[in-house]
Amino acid sequence: MAYQIFAADKQLQNSLSSLYVVDATTGKVILDRNGKIGLVPASTQKVITSASAYALLGKNFKFQTSVAYAKDNSSLIILPGGDPTLGSWRWAATSEKEIIKKINQAIQKAGITTINEVIIYNKGWEEGAVPDGWLWQDIGNYYGAGLSPLNWRENQFDVILKSGSQLNSPVSLVKTVPQIYDYVLKPELTAAAANSGDQAFIYFPLNTAAGTIRGTIPVNQPSFKISGAMPDPKLQFARTLLDTLARKGVKILKNMPVRVTQETLPAGYTTLLMLSSPPLDSIIYWLNRKSINLYGEALARTLSVKNNAGSTSQGVELMRHFWKKNGIPDSELNMVDGSGLSPLNRVTTHAQVQVLQYARQQAWFPGFYASLPQVNNLKMKSGTLHGAKGFCGYHKGQDGHQYVFSFLVNNYNGSAGTLVPKMYKVLDALK
Repeated sequence: MAYQIFAADKQLQNSLSSLYVVDATTGKVILDRNGKIGLVPASTQKVITSASAYALLGKNFKFQTSVAYAKDNSSLIILPGGDPTLGSWRWAATSEKEIIKKINQAIQKAGITTINEVIIYNKGWEEGAVPDGWLWQDIGNYYGAGLSPLNWRENQFDVILKSGSQLNSPVSLVKTVPQIYDYVLKPELTAAAANSGDQAFIYFPLNTAAGTIRGTIPVNQPSFKISGAMPDPKLQFARTLLDTLARKGVKILKNMPVRVTQETLPAGYTTLLMLSSPPLDSIIYWLNRKSINLYGEALARTLSVKNNAGSTSQGVELMRHFWKKNGIPDSELNMVDGSGLSPLNRVTTHAQVQVLQYARQQAWFPGFYASLPQVNNLKMKSGTLHGAKGFCGYHKGQDGHQYVFSFLVNNYNGSAGTLVPKMYKVLDALK
């Protein structure tokens, strides 16, 4: 009855919605409405990537980044492994300050006094950072940061903006945190009404060293923060490191090249340090709790790297193949990325519930379950894109039954803010 009322709502008159619910213990289907129709899942797709990574990489998997030195050429060599946590503030051991300190200590211990070049070795990784279908409006902003073999500070930075007291007056750029090397941002924003919120977007034109910030922020803001995606995290990491080493007395060649290559490395290099990420269990916690798209893309592509492909498309195909072996038709998992940010993704609620059911039977389930946020007193992952909203997860009802569910809505009218309470009312029937 709750779903029938929802489906008849005027906000849904041009939409397609799907709800699939099973009894977790028996597998009995409680409700199936369009359960095998592919819809845009948005970030609920992260439950598929999370479960795939647990199953194929293992909960103790760690990303590795090697730092080496070739004495003959005075070359500092970075051999990255796609670690999305390098320089992240979410763990003390991965913070920018801690990573730079560890590398500096290794260089000082090795007695290195001169660096003439930095080589970043990205063999095994495809060049493109952005998966199919990501929007230009997204990729310049923090949640649309593309994946690099070498990621730094979750590939994001903050922009501090200042607005005046008059509506439509120009907004000025105060600074970026950290300083972004070799890139310029041009503000083309205006001041909007008080409490109008963050309506600012960063755009990165192709093949230029300048970006543009467009949109609005509220009036009377002396220090309004938005977050952007780093244009080149590899360069940002290298320049940050070199600046620190120079202050510590290491001789740095002026106008030093930072070279990214898949070619053969200098002979006779010595590994100075191996940096490890937190274990997968901890990464997936933040992936789902904060819906970090970069983490989802890192896991998807890492599946491919382990099979000598290094591409998002191959990583996604490996996930589809794995779930097909476990009874989910690949036609129900038409995915193009690991995070759900692409509007090209299409998955079914039936497939998502099957993934969630599979997870319940695995030894790694406690970590997976803990990663899901508590929303509306339900343990579930949410997802939002323009015109798409979804929830999927678990709940124990007052009747003692455990339920597994997926609820997706595409092409609704009006705002997500008015739709979500209506979706909650449907899911409240599980309580």
